[in-house]
Amino acid sequence: ERQAVESGGGLVQPGESLRLSCVTSGFTFSQWGLDWVRQAPGKAEEWVGTINTDGTTHYAASVKGRFTISRDNAKNTLFIQINDLKRENTAVYYCATDGGRTRLGRGTQVTVSS
Repeated sequence: ERQAVESGGGLVQPGESLRLSCVTSGFTFSQWGLDWVRQAPGKAEEWVGTINTDGTTHYAASVKGRFTISRDNAKNTLFIQINDLKRENTAVYYCATDGGRTRLGRGTQVTVSS
């Protein structure tokens, strides 16, 4: 069974940065494209970005330039670096696969507030 544990979220002020991690298990990590998705309070889930098995990345237009997804295949871990956080980035962030359709973990809360 594919599983993951996300971490690294917290309460931050606008303009600060966070690095979220997703430690996975139960599948051959290096052979899967992986995604980050998020869900803000009262809103539908939103795809944030994808990293393919070859390391290429794609991002939603709303986050391009501030969010960077990376992976460490040796540690079965997915990352997302979020810079210049904005209030509208407040959400629970999940790692996922299958083009963002399958969440792997329970998420990590990011709250941006002054």
